[in-house]
Amino acid sequence: MSGERHYLPVPDALIGQRADAALARMLGLSRTKAADLIEGGHAYADGVQLARSTKLTASMLLDVTIPQEKPAPPDIVVAGMRIIYEDDDIIVVDKPAGVAAHFSSGWSGPTVVGSLRASGYRVCKLGPTEREGIVHRLDVGTSGIMVVSRSDRAYRDLKRAFKEREVTKKYQALVHGIVSPPVGTIDAPIGHCGGDQWKMKIRNDGKHAVTHYDVIEEFDKASLVDVTLETGRTHQIRVHFSAIGHPLLGDLIYGASREEAERLGLIRQWLHASELTFIHPGTAEPVTFTAPPAPELAHALELLRS
Repeated sequence: MSGERHYLPVPDALIGQRADAALARMLGLSRTKAADLIEGGHAYADGVQLARSTKLTASMLLDVTIPQEKPAPPDIVVAGMRIIYEDDDIIVVDKPAGVAAHFSSGWSGPTVVGSLRASGYRVCKLGPTEREGIVHRLDVGTSGIMVVSRSDRAYRDLKRAFKEREVTKKYQALVHGIVSPPVGTIDAPIGHCGGDQWKMKIRNDGKHAVTHYDVIEEFDKASLVDVTLETGRTHQIRVHFSAIGHPLLGDLIYGASREEAERLGLIRQWLHASELTFIHPGTAEPVTFTAPPAPELAHALELLRS
């Protein structure tokens, strides 16, 4: 791993502190940057990967690598990214798969922020430069609804609302097999999968994660489900459904059938952020935005229905 490597004992003043807050102080970084290092798998204690909420102990020896910074790519307009709604406070977009929310050390492809800027939209300047206006994220391989802040008040209010779980996030997922019971809740903690910094799994020391689901259509060997997230962990829907024996179609990382993915023309998981409800930061009224499944997902559904 290239970059600047640090071996750090835990100072007495930081014993018992969260890893992200402690690393920010020890390395002179913003808390967001420290959290990104941890989420990216660049921080370990005694050979075990840290989580952001890990409480530091006196006996720990921290091993932290700060990756070499990559220059941000030029802003480009993303083909297929629709603007669903805009006003002085917010922009709501329907993000296609293959697009990240913002630039990061692990991603140099197209981004929502870059596309908006390239299209002439003004976004909020609060937060790190590479993620201006971003108050929540979708995985690169997931399509659907995202809200981006344009005003400072929208950034502050929406960041708080997402953190306090006051935003209702609904998804649609197409999973292997017939899910039983057809309405249920998956409550299982999620953490990193050992040496693979991107893959997640159910683990007792993971972060609290709760997924509610409702089967809305059944096929011969698949189910279309509405999903509501109570928490927002990395790969939460993918990990939870894989754990109960129903991986998302097209999700080869978490156990989906390659043959079925090829038959349906899927090159990524069948997962779409279909609905977002929150209190508008300007009007203080609840608003709901929806988006139908992306074209490649709709095509796979039609193949199943036919």
